[in-house]
Amino acid sequence: MKLGEVELDREPDFPLEAKVRVRKKIRNDGTFPGRQVGETLANKGDEGYIISIGTYLQTAYIYSVHFLETNNVVGCLGKELELVSKP
Repeated sequence: MKLGEVELDREPDFPLEAKVRVRKKIRNDGTFPGRQVGETLANKGDEGYIISIGTYLQTAYIYSVHFLETNNVVGCLGKELELVSKP
């Protein structure tokens, strides 16, 4: 996403139920309950499924990804994910 671009002006990059892979380590920014700030929620290469799509600050999509191995549901930006397979 380019500076000033509003991602919501286009369709989401990933559909619901798509299998995705994390491109970088995802840490708790303080919004994941029951975990310490900075604690790892998903590691680079972890795979999961998109279960919902929301928005962030009316500019970006947030993909709720269910990681089956850990049973965590983590909100990720599109730039943090890559498509493994469509539903």
